[in-house]
Amino acid sequence: MDDEEFPSSVLFCCDHNAVRSPMAEGLMKKFYGHRAYVQSAGVHNDLEIDGFAIAVCAEMGVELSRHRSRSFEEMKQWGDDLSGFDLVICLSPASQRLALELTRNFHVDVEYWAMLDPTGLGETREAKLAAYRQTRDLLITRMIGKFGEPTEPQT
Repeated sequence: MDDEEFPSSVLFCCDHNAVRSPMAEGLMKKFYGHRAYVQSAGVHNDLEIDGFAIAVCAEMGVELSRHRSRSFEEMKQWGDDLSGFDLVICLSPASQRLALELTRNFHVDVEYWAMLDPTGLGETREAKLAAYRQTRDLLITRMIGKFGEPTEPQT
């Protein structure tokens, strides 16, 4: 994807902004650097960033431990208006419904990427990590499919 097609701002969203959307935000920033302004939000803000999400992203050099979950409402209060984003990528059906409702009067592209919620999967720590890695890797596959190979050096 060349610079003319690359969005200048991307918002990832899911249900709680605790697993999928912060993982996507962190991965996008790592892979594409400052090519786009990237944020994430959730329908709700009732959970802290998930420890397994932190762990599987750390394996790739993506720091999530300082992430603070926020809802669409808080995002607006903090000055990030949805109308300012070129692209909203929804990772859950509930976030897609809300994003479409909130952007109906704006020219904003809204995409839905069906993304497995790994939070209820796996009995053991290793099984849980495997489920989170699966979600992380699916995000990477979709991201590269949409935006092309990473432009930032991968360590």
